Amino acid sequence: MSLRRTIEHWEPEDEGFWRSTGRRVATRNLVNSIFVEHLGFTVWLLWSMVVLYLPAAGFELTVDQLFWLVAVPNLCGAAMRLPYTFAVALFGGRNWTVVSALLLLIPTGLLAWCVSDPSTPYWLLLTAAATAGLGGGNFASSMANISYFYPERSKGAALGVNAAGGNLGVAVVQLLVPVVVTVGAGTVAANAGLVWMPLILLSAVLSFFLMDNLTVVKADFVSQGRAFKRLHTWVMSFLYIGTFGSFIGFSAAFPLVINRAFPDSKASYFAFLGALVGSLARPLGGRLADRLGGARVTGWSFAVMALGVCGALAGLERGSFGLFLGSFLVLFVASGAGNGSTYRMIPAIFTTRARKELSEGADPAAALTRAKRESAAAIGIASSIGAFGGFLIPRGFAVSLSETGTITTALYLFLAAYGVFAAANWWFYLRRRVLTARAPSLAAARV
Repeated sequence: MSLRRTIEHWEPEDEGFWRSTGRRVATRNLVNSIFVEHLGFTVWLLWSMVVLYLPAAGFELTVDQLFWLVAVPNLCGAAMRLPYTFAVALFGGRNWTVVSALLLLIPTGLLAWCVSDPSTPYWLLLTAAATAGLGGGNFASSMANISYFYPERSKGAALGVNAAGGNLGVAVVQLLVPVVVTVGAGTVAANAGLVWMPLILLSAVLSFFLMDNLTVVKADFVSQGRAFKRLHTWVMSFLYIGTFGSFIGFSAAFPLVINRAFPDSKASYFAFLGALVGSLARPLGGRLADRLGGARVTGWSFAVMALGVCGALAGLERGSFGLFLGSFLVLFVASGAGNGSTYRMIPAIFTTRARKELSEGADPAAALTRAKRESAAAIGIASSIGAFGGFLIPRGFAVSLSETGTITTALYLFLAAYGVFAAANWWFYLRRRVLTARAPSLAAARV
C-alpha cells in the first residue's frame, strides 16, 4: 500500500466516475473524517462537564470563573477554524487530518495534568481550557476537505452527516464524563482527559492509512481570497452565528446553566440530550435544504428556536424543569437543522455564481474549480465566525447570573437576536428569492 495516498483524477460530477469509483472513495474518506471530527468536538467540549466537578475536587472558583472555563475553548476554537480550513489546501486533506488528530493530545494531556492538583493556578486552568479550541478547528478542515469529494447534488447530505458525526462528540462527552470521572469511590477529574488519548491515536493511524489527498485541492489563495470579497460570505457567516453559534454555545453552557437554574437536583445529567438531538437534526436540515431550499429551512429554524427560548422562559417562571428541558431540546433540534441548511446554502450560492459565469462564456471546468475553492474558503470563514456564538452565549449567561442572579435576561437577549437573524435571512434570500440553496448544478446550467 502506498503511503502517499494522492488521487490525481477526481470528477464527482461525472455520473460514470461517481458510480464506478467516486462514491466508494468518498465514503471511505467521509467515515474516517467523521471519526476525527467526532473526537475534535469531544475534546472541544470537555470543559463543559469538567467544571461541574472542580469544586468537589478542591478548586475554589466563582461562577464567573467557571463560565470563563466553558467559554474560552469556544473563543479559541473559533479562531482556529480559519487556518484549519486553509491547511487542507496547503498540506492535503489526509495529511492535515492526521496532524489535526494528533494535536488533540495537547488539550487532553494538559487537562489531565491541571485538574489533578487543586493548587493549580487559575491562569493555568484557563490556558489548558484554551487549548481545547484545537478540537474546534477540526470541524472546519473536515468540512472543507469533504466538500471536494462529493458532487453538488449530494453535498447537503454528505456535509450534514459529516457535521452530525462530529457534533455527536458533544453529546458523548457530556454523557460519559460523569461516568469516567466518578469511577470508583472518588472523583478523578483527570480521567476526563486521559480516557480519549487511545482513541485519538487510533484515529490518526486510520486516517494515515485510509484517507486520500486530492490534487484538485490546491493552495490557490487568489481564488480562495475572493471569498473574502463576496457579500454572501459575510451574510452566511452572520447567519451561522445564529445556528451553529447557538448549538455550540448552548451545548457548552447547558450543564452549568442547569446546575445553576435547578441547583437542588441532579438535572445536569440530562444536559447531553441537547447536543444529542441537535446533532441528529443536522443531516435532516441538510436534506430538507436539498429539497426545499436552504433559506426556507433556515428561516423556519430561527422561528422554532425563538419558540424554544419562550418555552424555557416559561419553565423558569413556573420552576418546571420538564418544561425547561423540553423547550431547550426544541431549541437544539432547530439549531441543528439550521446548521445543516445554512451550510448547504454556501456551496449552492457559489455554484449559482459559477452558473452566471457560464452564461457569460466562462470555461466550465475553470468555473467549477473556482466555485469549489471559493466555497471551501467561505465555509471556513463562516464556521470560524459562527463559532464565536459559542463564546458569546456562555458569557451572556455568566453576565446575566452575575448581575441579576438569573439567566432570564440572557434568554430575552437571545430571543431578540433570533429575530434579527430571521430578518437578515429573509432580506437576502427570501424577499426577492435572489438565491436559493437548491441551486442548479453546473451540468444543468450548460444545457
